[in-house]
Amino acid sequence: MISSTRHYLRQWQENPVREILAGAVATFALIPEVIAFSFTAGVDPAVGLYASFIISIVIAIFGGRPAMISAAAGSVAMVVAPLVREHGVQYLFAAGLLAGLFQILFGFARLATLMRYVSSSVRTGFVNALAILIFSAQLPHILNAGPIGYGVMAAGLAIIYVTPKLISRIPAPLICVVVLTALCSAFGIDIPRVADLGELPDGLPIFSLPDVPVSFDMLNIIFLPALAIAMVGLLESLMTAGVVDDQTGTPSNKNAEALGLGLANVAASLFGGIAGCGMIGQTVSNVKYGGRGRLSTLAAGGILLLLMVALGQVVGQVPVAALVAIMIMVSIDTLDWGSLKRLGTTPALSNLVMLATVAVTVISHNLSLGVLVGVLMSGVFFAAKVARMQHVRREGDLYIVEGQVFFASAEAFIDAFDPTLHDDPVTIDLSGARLWDITALAALEKVRERFTRHGLDVTVEGLRWPV
Repeated sequence: MISSTRHYLRQWQENPVREILAGAVATFALIPEVIAFSFTAGVDPAVGLYASFIISIVIAIFGGRPAMISAAAGSVAMVVAPLVREHGVQYLFAAGLLAGLFQILFGFARLATLMRYVSSSVRTGFVNALAILIFSAQLPHILNAGPIGYGVMAAGLAIIYVTPKLISRIPAPLICVVVLTALCSAFGIDIPRVADLGELPDGLPIFSLPDVPVSFDMLNIIFLPALAIAMVGLLESLMTAGVVDDQTGTPSNKNAEALGLGLANVAASLFGGIAGCGMIGQTVSNVKYGGRGRLSTLAAGGILLLLMVALGQVVGQVPVAALVAIMIMVSIDTLDWGSLKRLGTTPALSNLVMLATVAVTVISHNLSLGVLVGVLMSGVFFAAKVARMQHVRREGDLYIVEGQVFFASAEAFIDAFDPTLHDDPVTIDLSGARLWDITALAALEKVRERFTRHGLDVTVEGLRWPV
């Protein structure tokens, strides 16, 4: 217990200046996406921004993955948009509250450990798809930027990639935002600003219960959307946590992350915010610029609230092109370029799983669907590979079985036995094999019946049944 407490406290004691600056970069990366996701969900920008502040604060304290940025996310926005459109924003808050309770239950039930069954190919596909989605989300701004906008973006990318060689202590994206905002304001450059994206909040979030009737009809309306929010949000958070694990070489507590996310979504819903989850682009940005502990996550939420409430007019003057430049950098850094180079050397089926995960995610804009397809394909390919490792060898009236007998190999197991080749009793040696499921037992029984119909006795030796 004492060791766990010390470890938790150390997660708050990382380099404070570095953590706060990294959190500030994540904040500026959050603002345009959260506003865009709010429009996707059909709610005011304040709903998404309030949620992002509250989720960041709660997840910093209770989450299981330090340095991860969680906020209002596009995957959740796409899930809740029909609910908001048909029943209104108060039902959104009720669904978010129930989704948070589901996630808390998942955390206590330790269901997050199921992430170990997501293959490396699916994880890589998830990351690459997100990189593409992050970039594609910037396309409307890029295509409508005009010559001046392109110049500002180019200047932003130049600042982001050149200044680290000159100034290493201050994150380059932060310098990009400050410099370009100052220049555009000083010279009166007329390009879209953050204020043009939507009305920003001008006060603190207020606690209130969702204004919905407490009834079975209400529960019937929100139950499935809440379950979808819980599953999609948890999946994206755990996948993002896995990315941070890989980038930092440190482990995370996935079940604690599920619990923390649930508490965060309950809190967000009670303060007029949309449910959220882990944000891969902002998290990568945070980690890239030194975020390693819980303080960077807390700083991202705290600075967001400060900017929106106390400095809203200043933030409103930030050029959208500067934020687009940051997100272009994030998309470039998010893509696993090494996976593209390895396509010629890694197994073809692994490549197929990775590419299918990317394709489904990008086409559907649904992260959970892409991962689900990838996991199913990985399972099918794995089962087929294991099934081919089964061998049945006949030595006279003795059959020697080696390998794994289960649903995918059961048919081949049955076909390996031919009663017409025998006149004497048959022995089946299973000491080198293992039967894994009820399909395997049924296959063995069918083999017995096949020999019995031909008047032959069967002796089974070495049967092992998993406990």
